[in-house]
Amino acid sequence: MNDSTDLHRIIDANLNRTREALRVVEEYVRFVLDSAALSETVKHLRHDLRAAADALPQRDLLAARDTPGDVGTGLSAPGERERSGAGDVVRAALKRLPESLRALEEYAKPVSQAAAAAFERLRYRAYTLEKSLGGALNPDARLQRLRLYVLVTSRLCRRPVLETVDAVLAGGADAVQLREKEMPGGELARLAREVVARCRAAGALAIVNDRADVACAAGADGVHVGQDDLDVRACRQVLGARALVGVSVQSVEMAAAALEAGADYVGVGPMFPSSTKTRKVIIGPEGLKAVRAAVPLPTVAIAGITLENVGEVLAAAPTAVAVCSDIISSDDPQGRAAAFKDALLAAYPL
Repeated sequence: MNDSTDLHRIIDANLNRTREALRVVEEYVRFVLDSAALSETVKHLRHDLRAAADALPQRDLLAARDTPGDVGTGLSAPGERERSGAGDVVRAALKRLPESLRALEEYAKPVSQAAAAAFERLRYRAYTLEKSLGGALNPDARLQRLRLYVLVTSRLCRRPVLETVDAVLAGGADAVQLREKEMPGGELARLAREVVARCRAAGALAIVNDRADVACAAGADGVHVGQDDLDVRACRQVLGARALVGVSVQSVEMAAAALEAGADYVGVGPMFPSSTKTRKVIIGPEGLKAVRAAVPLPTVAIAGITLENVGEVLAAAPTAVAVCSDIISSDDPQGRAAAFKDALLAAYPL
């Protein structure tokens, strides 16, 4: 067999491996995750793989194929045939995918520089795909019991802010986000430390809005950012890989971008008009349903949610609801939080 045939045989085998890995991933994101956004991503990868392969001599690739004579078909490593579930299946496929693309990139160079460059671009996209699937394949256990997420901002608290934090935690809040847009950094860090200590004692998550530096200084569980704040990568550079990073989104496209960036959850809203911020667009529960259908990340419904309208939100099946003024501005924040928690647990028991 000559060198040209050997190259074609290697390229053909790795094209098959790449196609197979992509199909395994696509079936998972389509039928297990029910993610329209990820299904579209994999579909585009398959399409672009086909376009890259078209630059290669298809007749020569097929002519070089020799499956009966492939000495590797009868070899298997220990545990290769063992899979504990669909997640294990797709994890293995995600590892094979960039490996086979790297082989294609290298062995295509003597045949077609254009194809080799295309395979290189596809390999980098495969790495991004694996990152995007990370949250779905390895969900953070800290978010699995999240139901009631309370936003605390001192200007809306009827009682002193730390007294309010104690009350909402006693009422069953699973997470408290400290949201102080105007407070100086030093003062905010001192307050955040107090909030973190109270959340730790109650077994709740402590999140800081916008300020990754303050979240780091206070030892918070994570940070929540908007579209114009630090991006997810920058937050992780400040806080480390284990920190929770949530991103506010107002559309399926924004949620898909947050997924690709490696966010742990998305705050989806606004559900309704709220007293804390002027809103140009209200996506409502229907928008929440669209995000949930497209993106396999925990979803926290946010903005304008009250005990009176929370049923409409729960019909869209979010992971959790974020409440601000309806709890912290009430005369009885503990009782109000408890009423919300009862409604949430009735709809989605732990």
